[in-house]
Amino acid sequence: MTAATQSREVSSAAQAVTAGKELEKLASDHGVTTIADVVVSKIAGIATREVDGVHDLGGQAARVVGKLRETLPGTTSLTQGVSVEVGERQAAVDIGIVAEYGVAIHDLADGIRNNVISAVENMTGLEVTEVNITVHDVHFAEDEDGTALVADAQPRVQ
Repeated sequence: MTAATQSREVSSAAQAVTAGKELEKLASDHGVTTIADVVVSKIAGIATREVDGVHDLGGQAARVVGKLRETLPGTTSLTQGVSVEVGERQAAVDIGIVAEYGVAIHDLADGIRNNVISAVENMTGLEVTEVNITVHDVHFAEDEDGTALVADAQPRVQ
């Protein structure tokens, strides 16, 4: 047996032990805990919104539907822009965002990823295998009357 093969077997054994511990959290002698996709979606959506630099979640169509939904009382959507796949022990998360202008997008994505993984794993006991982030747009700050703020808004030619 080569060193590389031994290394892979040790790594696989360690992953099996970790997966077994995670499964023990969700299954016991007294029953099994099943976590619905919508639960993981809400946790991921809230964790994403907590990160500074996130203006909104979802692509253009999702945001339009979200704005219409907000006009109805009591219908805020915490899952807008979030889709998940939940298995018995693992979850994968896909998130679409609109970033604030001026924020380093790679740092923003790392912050979102870390916050989502921490929140989902701590609250559900599921292992988060991946968090994929799509930046759909960048939001520019606007003043009160809706016009974009521009430094020295003088005409370029006279």
